[in-house]
Amino acid sequence: MSASHKSSKPPAALSVRPLSATDIDAVMRIQLQCYGEHFAEPRAVFLRRLQTAWHCSWAAVRGDEVIAYLAAYWSRPGTITPLNGDFAEYQDASVLYLHDMAVSPAAAGRGAAGRLLAAVYQQARQRNIRQAALVSVQGSQAYWERQGFRATQVTNAAQQQHLATYGAGALYMVGKIRHE
Repeated sequence: MSASHKSSKPPAALSVRPLSATDIDAVMRIQLQCYGEHFAEPRAVFLRRLQTAWHCSWAAVRGDEVIAYLAAYWSRPGTITPLNGDFAEYQDASVLYLHDMAVSPAAAGRGAAGRLLAAVYQQARQRNIRQAALVSVQGSQAYWERQGFRATQVTNAAQQQHLATYGAGALYMVGKIRHE
């Protein structure tokens, strides 16, 4: 059959599911594509995060391929996880901390980020958590502002040090959990 007569399958639907240790190779690949070597976090750190009881991380999948991920966990107000830091476990967690969300450049603009946020916000609503926090890096402030987040001053010295691990221009941002 000639190339002009080949049947083409429609692209696989985008779905979201909990992120697991079996996704680590895809996470490492996407991190490197999105952040470069300087901000890509080590495999061992990421695996430890996925083993904590308080993580609520998600993968966006098209077919069998992870095209985006969101690493998140239940935290406390004003608490910043440093770059390469482990997720803490808080019995009194009242904040959804969005540590890292990245979309493969090949999948950018196709709704994966919105689907990941919708999934984790649904979890937060079920836990009666109304606030989310994150560190904006690499010029992502405008994106997060469109999602309802606002830059917030960090006054605690230890948390300022954690924020500094992300480099110049990193901002701590806080937002409300969207109710869909």
